[in-house]
Amino acid sequence: MGNALRRDRSGTPRVPSWRPVLPILYSFRRCPYAIRARLALCQADVAVALREVVLSNKPAAMLAASAAGTVPVLQLPSGEVIAQSLDIMRWALGQQDADGWLARGDTAGQRALIDTCDGAFKHALDRYKYAERHPERSAHAWRDDAVACLIAPLEAQLSATAHLGGEQPGLADAAIFPFVRQFAAVDAAWWVASPWVATRRWHDRWVASALMAACMHKHAPWRPGAAVTLFPPGAQATP
Repeated sequence: MGNALRRDRSGTPRVPSWRPVLPILYSFRRCPYAIRARLALCQADVAVALREVVLSNKPAAMLAASAAGTVPVLQLPSGEVIAQSLDIMRWALGQQDADGWLARGDTAGQRALIDTCDGAFKHALDRYKYAERHPERSAHAWRDDAVACLIAPLEAQLSATAHLGGEQPGLADAAIFPFVRQFAAVDAAWWVASPWVATRRWHDRWVASALMAACMHKHAPWRPGAAVTLFPPGAQATP
């Protein structure tokens, strides 16, 4: 389905001698929006040509595809450009969703949690992470805002079920986790000692997952004329 994959036994990505037309993903390894898109592409097992971006030196090809200059950007062979991370997730899972991530993780309630994550939580997270740029409030005050709007609601849900849609993960888990990961890293000692036991357990499962490991491989920045980097790792696109 779509750009199906074959797995290389060695796990080493190889570019076939024929050149199939693949979607192009402009990405930045540490960006939580890009991480959520890569998680969905890995889960769906859909091959793309990955182009790692240096945000301080964005390639002209990416800016031609999306003038916003933000990652991720997915450029389809048809010429269509998908420049929103959630839309990339839904596109990928629309190609293949064997584990039911969309059915289980894209309900109205979970979309509301994602909206909170991308809105009020991200606003507080940025100010907590870079508190010196926002001296009007303390880092702890920004952290408290982040906890109140998202971490506490996650804890309530994850105290009842292993994931946001039940006992198996879904789209909402993958969409929200990269931002909670960033939040946890601001003050790791505080996070480990925090009372959010169920949320930490959920976070730690994602951090240790094979899916996350596959999404976080390091790649050299893309330059025009560079060899194609297939993603997910070990993918081989079929004609």
